Amino acid sequence: MANSESTGEPKRSGVNFSGLLHPIRLEDLVREWLREDTPNFDYGGFVVGDKVETAVLVCKSAGVLAGVPFFDAIFNGLHCTVQWNAVEGDVLQPICFAATVSGRVRNILLGERVALNCLCRASGIATYARRLADLGRERGWHGEIAGTRKTTPGFRMVEKYSLLVGGIATHRYDLSSMVMLKDNHIWSAGNVTQAVKDARTVCGFSTKVEIECRSLEEALEAAGAGADIVMLDNFEPQALHKMAETLKKSFPSVLVESSGGINAENIVDFMGTHVDVISLSHTTQGYDVVDFSLKINAENRNLANPLISLQTQ
Repeated sequence: MANSESTGEPKRSGVNFSGLLHPIRLEDLVREWLREDTPNFDYGGFVVGDKVETAVLVCKSAGVLAGVPFFDAIFNGLHCTVQWNAVEGDVLQPICFAATVSGRVRNILLGERVALNCLCRASGIATYARRLADLGRERGWHGEIAGTRKTTPGFRMVEKYSLLVGGIATHRYDLSSMVMLKDNHIWSAGNVTQAVKDARTVCGFSTKVEIECRSLEEALEAAGAGADIVMLDNFEPQALHKMAETLKKSFPSVLVESSGGINAENIVDFMGTHVDVISLSHTTQGYDVVDFSLKINAENRNLANPLISLQTQ
């Protein structure tokens, strides 16, 4: 049912990331999702009642399975049990039955759409991330591929988690995780050196400082002022590699990040000896979801839910 093999590399992340999730935060998150979806009467639940049923999670398109802890938390909160036939990080091939959910039927249906929304998106992100990670590995590149803070409000935990399942870095989780000063910060502060100095007075030695730069002069000033990371933003690959090499000659320990206009089709052009990090927002804004459905396992029912045509009428 789940294909965990691919050419050259295993298709499992090899790491169980669920231990990253704070149980109280996870519980609060899924409760809010469920409240949003059913703010008052559960009309459909009244219709189906409290009899115990089992539903099958059907995977209908290929992708990396991600979002398992969130899916579990949704149904656990509704007093249902989930039994998985695959491990998070597996590549699923359609059509397969990835899991079963058992419990009172009205509770299964209360959680159905919320759980599927989460799983489809999480798996889509992990699938795109896995594709990027494979490209870096095939290239033999030394650096890290990362997401960005361009995430969906209220859904960041799922999106950042899914990047890890897919095999790439999350980048900073939020504004408090790292100091990243962009053009608006620099213009408001007056200059790069002043911005770095002011940031360092409050973040101290324990937090990294990153500066977005649009020229070699800015990059050299940022590194000279004590920035840990210099982001070369919106550079064409040829200009990027030339500037990164020049910067590294003067500041070999500074990390160079490339960002802007990067996607799965062109990312290998940005991979180079002097580039340490490539970040791209397509990881959470430009991916295709993995198609899942949840079907009550009724007798004589085709759980694959095939397309109806005139010929099948």
